[in-house]
Amino acid sequence: MGGAVSAGEDNDELIDNLKEAQYIRTELVEQAFRAIDRADYYLEEFKDNAYKDLAWKHGNIHLSAPCIYSEVMEALDLQPGLSFLNLGSGTGYLSSMVGLILGPFGVNHGVELHSDVIEYAKQKLDFFIKTSDSFDKFEFCEPSFVTGNCLEISPDCTQYDRVYCGAGVQKEHEDYMKNLLKVGGILVMPLEEKLTKITRTGPSAWETKKILAVSFAPLIQPNHADSGKSRLVHL
Repeated sequence: MGGAVSAGEDNDELIDNLKEAQYIRTELVEQAFRAIDRADYYLEEFKDNAYKDLAWKHGNIHLSAPCIYSEVMEALDLQPGLSFLNLGSGTGYLSSMVGLILGPFGVNHGVELHSDVIEYAKQKLDFFIKTSDSFDKFEFCEPSFVTGNCLEISPDCTQYDRVYCGAGVQKEHEDYMKNLLKVGGILVMPLEEKLTKITRTGPSAWETKKILAVSFAPLIQPNHADSGKSRLVHL
C-alpha cells in the first residue's frame, strides 16, 4: 500500500513530496509530520526504507504508508483539546503526531493487541521526548497505550471526539466503531477496502465520506476459546 509519491532522502523531503502530491494540505498536519522523524520508528536495519511511500511490517510491528497517514491526519480534522482514540496504535507514530496537535488539554489513548508492540511504542515515545528538538516547540499531549482487543472496549468507557482504526473493519463492526464517537466527532477507518470518514452529526445521524481505496489487514476477532470470557479493555 502506498508508493503514491517518490522517495525522499530524509524526513523533510518525504513531507515535501507528500505536500506536492496534495496528501498533506494543512499547516498543522505538516508541522506534526515534520516534527517526528519517520525513521525513528523503524528498526535500525530497515531504516533505509523509512522515507519511501511504502508500508513496513516486521513481526507484529507495522507502519502504514506515509500517504495513508497523511490522509488520516487530514481527515481527522484535529484541533487542540480534543480527545483521540487510536485503535491498533502500533508503534505510536501516528499517536505522537496527533499529540503534537492536541496539546496539553487533549486526551490521547491507544489500544494495541500485541504487548511486544506496546513495549516498542513506549520505547519510541521515550526516545522522542528525550531526544527530539521539536518536542520543546510543542505542547504535547502524551499518548498512553493499553494492551487489548479494540473490539472489547468496555461499554462504560467515555466517547471520543476523534477515533482512528488502523485495521480493516467489516460491515458488522461499523456500528460498534460509530458508537465510540461523541456527537460532532469524526471516525476514520478502512471500511470494506475504502478509507472512510464518518462524522456523527446527531445521536443517530451520520455523514459518510469515502476517501480512497486501501488494503489493510483485517481486525482480529476476540478469541475467548481459552478462557470462555471476554477481557474488557478499560481506557
